[in-house]
Amino acid sequence: MPKATKDTPPEDAATLRDGTNGTTTALQRIEGTIGPAVYDIRKLYAETGHFTYDPAFMSTASCESKITFIDGDKGVLLYRGYPIEVLAERSDFLEVCYLLLNGELPGADEMATFRRRVVEHTMVHEQLSFLYRGFRRDAHPMAILVGVVGALSAFYHDEEDRRSDGSGSAVEAGDSELPRRELASLRLIAKMPTISAMAYKYAIGQPFIYPRNDLGYVDNFLHMMFAVPSEDYQVNPVLARALERIFILHADHEQNASTSTVRLAGSSGANPFGCIAAGIACLWGPAHGGANEAVLRMLTEIGSVKRIPEYLAKAKDKGDPFRLMGFGHRVYKNFDPRATVLRETCHEVLNELDMGDDPILALALELEHIAREDEYFVKRKLYPNVDFYSGIILRAMGFPTAMFTVLFALARTVGWIAQWKEMIEDPTQKIGRPRQLYTGYAERDYVPIEARG
Repeated sequence: MPKATKDTPPEDAATLRDGTNGTTTALQRIEGTIGPAVYDIRKLYAETGHFTYDPAFMSTASCESKITFIDGDKGVLLYRGYPIEVLAERSDFLEVCYLLLNGELPGADEMATFRRRVVEHTMVHEQLSFLYRGFRRDAHPMAILVGVVGALSAFYHDEEDRRSDGSGSAVEAGDSELPRRELASLRLIAKMPTISAMAYKYAIGQPFIYPRNDLGYVDNFLHMMFAVPSEDYQVNPVLARALERIFILHADHEQNASTSTVRLAGSSGANPFGCIAAGIACLWGPAHGGANEAVLRMLTEIGSVKRIPEYLAKAKDKGDPFRLMGFGHRVYKNFDPRATVLRETCHEVLNELDMGDDPILALALELEHIAREDEYFVKRKLYPNVDFYSGIILRAMGFPTAMFTVLFALARTVGWIAQWKEMIEDPTQKIGRPRQLYTGYAERDYVPIEARG
């Protein structure tokens, strides 16, 4: 983080005046590459005896980062400076993983090495498969994912040196010596598809399908999800490319709730697998990663195209609790650039599968058409967002609704790792310790139980 100096011009600082006593405090302004500047309040308590109050961190930058940038007003999302729509069109998911982790797009040799190393770690320890038997068959797959990813720390408890330069090495079959931090990153990226597919197979009572090293990252995941031992499974390239784009578009999204959770857990020096499990638990919340699940539940509630006018009227009624899910976005005030990519992809998938007769998908497309032309939604810029289109695509591909957030977590894992790694390597980072505005009782006398009314 840039430091303020004695020579900083006064115009580069703001002045905070305390109306109760007339004292003033200079707050140094720090400029980023792009985006809003920040005022440095790290010494505010020491100088004034006061904290700042900002529930949900709506106006607080909790860290400095070089990974992802969002301009919600302009509909911009950049990974390491590259527009998301360019990466979704020209890159594959593993190339984007390399970019997020290392800061630059790889050369051909670097990419080949990275792919090989990921492939070498797709298997999970055989003992880990027995862990699934401890879950009920009807357990939500996100509950299984939290438990199994957290359990990786019991299998790979050698991931130490988290506060050093990470140069200590650890060895696994198929590897030469790698820095432990890099090895933990590879393990998580490589094993998440396997763990996720195993959660699905366990729920439906089918045998686990082992990863295949001859398939690409997304193709391999689809194979583990939908193949059975008794017959061949051929991956549809249109569907594989659609899922690849969904993974790219969900790989990182700046300092959101789950990313902040990973950073906060990691600030204590916790095992990286435990940190990612914490992020998965946060993502599971319906206000965060469950939005595309909510889209499908909404479509099911509406039921048919004939009932769209009724539900549009309910959505416009401020007194009605019904809300249209998958329209508008808390961050993007004009349009979600990820939705622009997925809209085209959505229609490609539906055309490929010839699913025009599916009533839920037909309802979704009609709702999209009406909402994009209805004055109420256009005026408020309530355009279909990434959750709307990804929900339609995943349902068309055959993923059960309960797996939607699992796929989100699978894709977001690389972003969490990149953010965790950046936080660990920041020499100014300390353990997170948010403050509070206490509004409970002041100190009071203890009353014995027999004297209480």
